[in-house]
Amino acid sequence: MMMDGFGMTGGFGFGWIFMILWWLLIIVGIVALVKWMVTPSGTYSRTGSDNKALDILKERYARGEIDEQEFQKRKRDLTQ
Repeated sequence: MMMDGFGMTGGFGFGWIFMILWWLLIIVGIVALVKWMVTPSGTYSRTGSDNKALDILKERYARGEIDEQEFQKRKRDLTQ
């Protein structure tokens, strides 16, 4: 097979673009794998999820969706 200076790309010279895209794909895959391995399995810590739940409870109380007695009961449940 005669290459005529065009390489194996059929004469268009775009082979280097595909090579760069392939290496970018490999690098992104490695970075994603490392990030996945390093991140803790739980997305929320206990205190973070409690604080979020307490914030939602406070918002519901402020909007008048629940009364003070319900607010206090649920707040006790969340802080135990």
